[in-house]
Amino acid sequence: MYVFWEETVVSKIGNSDMGPVEVSQETLDGLKAIPTATVYNALRNFGSIFCVCEGIQNFTPFTPGKERFAARARTLRFMPLRPDIASDNSGGVDSPEYIAMGRCGPGDVLVADIGGRIQDVVAGDVKLLQLAMNNADGVVIDGAIRDLDVLLDEDYGLSVYAKARSFHGNPSSLPAEENVQIQCGGALVRPGDVMVGDNDGVLVVPSWMAEKVLEWAIEHEGAENLVKEKIKAEKVAPGKYYPPTQETIEEWRRRNSQ
Repeated sequence: MYVFWEETVVSKIGNSDMGPVEVSQETLDGLKAIPTATVYNALRNFGSIFCVCEGIQNFTPFTPGKERFAARARTLRFMPLRPDIASDNSGGVDSPEYIAMGRCGPGDVLVADIGGRIQDVVAGDVKLLQLAMNNADGVVIDGAIRDLDVLLDEDYGLSVYAKARSFHGNPSSLPAEENVQIQCGGALVRPGDVMVGDNDGVLVVPSWMAEKVLEWAIEHEGAENLVKEKIKAEKVAPGKYYPPTQETIEEWRRRNSQ
């Protein structure tokens, strides 16, 4: 089963190397322009089925310019509180949370796994100041965010995606590991993967798949816009042209190659 699935993905991507790559800012900017619904369909086309970060929502939809984002994942994993975990974390600047945030710059987003616990938060305005100073793109939390009003009032410039808002700290978990593969909302996130989000939610695009996903999404978003154009011009039911056929995609290609 797994061999067949891998062969199917490789045949569509055209590349058997599934190792992580550094995704360019150009590709990130392209993904920002595409709705997550289209990116999701692209991911499914290429076989990336478990790509949805379930329950993660945009907490900054009212911030101009932050309605959509696409950024490289820099990962942080929390673990349930236990004496041995606590003794491994010396705190201060050497804590995994600060090392993870230190990896984030323009085009990067901190992705934190707290196992979906909305009683726990990754950070508030003081800790997240590091991301703001580094001009990082934002934070995606499989848990809760606090001090959101401060982040907005003081213009941190961060996109914030999380499961909930809370005034809690992290009473039942501690930052334990950074720059490792994690889960976020049930989806696997590996360092360097692209997190794509808008008001509909957040997806994970494997880094090695990002360029092909963007190419597919651009064509199919263009084809859907062409379909809407035809529907409005002819005042017909959408079913006449929707969903787009391969012929519609070819027509869109011809129009955009001139």
